[in-house]
Amino acid sequence: MLTIDGSYGEGGGQVLRSALTLSALTGQPVRVDKIRAGRRNPGLQAQHLTGVLAIARICDAALEGATLGSTTLTFTPRKPPQAGEYRFDVSEQRKGGSAGSVTLVLHTLILPLAFAEGTSRVVVRGGTHVAWSPPYHHLEQVYLPMLGRLGVQARSSIARWGWYPEGGGEVVVEVVGQAKPQLAPLQLETRGALRRLWGISACSNLPEHVAERQKSRAEELLRRAGLSPRIECWTSQRGKGLRSSGTGSILLLFAECEAGIAGFSALGERGKPAERVAEEAVEEFRQWWESGAAVDRHLADQLLLPLALAQGASAFTTCQVTEHLLTNAWVIRHFLPVEIGVEGEKGARGRVVIRPR
Repeated sequence: MLTIDGSYGEGGGQVLRSALTLSALTGQPVRVDKIRAGRRNPGLQAQHLTGVLAIARICDAALEGATLGSTTLTFTPRKPPQAGEYRFDVSEQRKGGSAGSVTLVLHTLILPLAFAEGTSRVVVRGGTHVAWSPPYHHLEQVYLPMLGRLGVQARSSIARWGWYPEGGGEVVVEVVGQAKPQLAPLQLETRGALRRLWGISACSNLPEHVAERQKSRAEELLRRAGLSPRIECWTSQRGKGLRSSGTGSILLLFAECEAGIAGFSALGERGKPAERVAEEAVEEFRQWWESGAAVDRHLADQLLLPLALAQGASAFTTCQVTEHLLTNAWVIRHFLPVEIGVEGEKGARGRVVIRPR
């Protein structure tokens, strides 16, 4: 059994999620100690526990320590990942509910299901657009299309939006699995010309002017930079499928280039001006744009695991070497015979090379 130090690097849920995914894929039992030791509320929270129980169900794993607040978990897969119909609800794991991230649960499950024979349908309820996690639309517009280039067939849809603290969002993902898929390597060191810059300014159960102000400020800043964005307003009143029991707002930006797509976002919160939301999202885009890198900082660490499973060497550039990226590389090396080289200082532009051995 492998033992992984959950306090290593960024010391958050990334260590746990990657370890569980790799354990399910390789059949290697794993014990994770000091889970989320670097966080204010250490141990398994509702979102993490949902991910643990979900992936355990997919590979019939034996569990020890799978309780809310636990700082040690033992995970022993008894079967390879099994395709099927699955439904998981983050709110069930904590009294009073939870807006724990749907996307982070799905990041744990999608690759194992891609290696399961047959088609799977997974429904996850919880927070779809919440802090400290990629919003649903990054998964839909950036992560899944990139996995598609590697050979993973998956698609998603959103039935309800879930904001903090209510949650209640619902996302459906379908994955077409193969017992032994041959994932293609990726060379993504240059991004090519910008083909389209577009976005969504969305709000639920708030006055429509919130979305309008986010849109106007973002377009103003981007046009000053010589760009031509197209941002749509999605509100509860205007439809677009934006159903939610909670209240929240977000600005999402997507830059589609010849080589791929990058995503950026900022969330609204009580007392935060709509214009500030727009400024934060545009600043995140600007940092990527001016770096000249191909991959946004969120996609960079998300790509490591599938590329470590690919049939050949891969390389990509990212606008920022993050602690998440370095931590994920460290976890992957425990499970797979792979070389992962990260060139560049933390916080700066970097180049990543993955060579399976």
